Amino acid sequence: MFGSKGGSKPHNNIECLIGAGTTVEGNIIFAGGLRVDGRVRGDVIAADSKPGTLVLSEQAQIEGEIRVSDVVINGTVIGPVHASEYVELQPKANVTGDVHYRTLEIQLGAVVQGKLVYQSDGKSENVVQLKPATVD
Repeated sequence: MFGSKGGSKPHNNIECLIGAGTTVEGNIIFAGGLRVDGRVRGDVIAADSKPGTLVLSEQAQIEGEIRVSDVVINGTVIGPVHASEYVELQPKANVTGDVHYRTLEIQLGAVVQGKLVYQSDGKSENVVQLKPATVD
């Protein structure tokens, strides 16, 4: 998952872990990599101008805003997700909120209850609009 094949997937090391059975109440600001197996009630934000990778396991839950460069979600997020680079939604992902991304990977079974918002250069946000089929 975190190989160095030169693709756009994240490849940072995970330096910090919030273990299963742990609940954190309050905002988290981190640098590098953070894995969440427990529950966070607050925003999770990568430190200013530093890339940050967030990984949420299947049992993880975040109630708050996420602002990182790369995120891999296989748990529950209640709040908006802002990833300046890469978002991966794995099969058990359940996001209630808008997902802002530059590169997106969604696996079968992932659920998003919100908008998928593509960011072409990080400055402007364009909502992906689907055109209805026309019958001729």
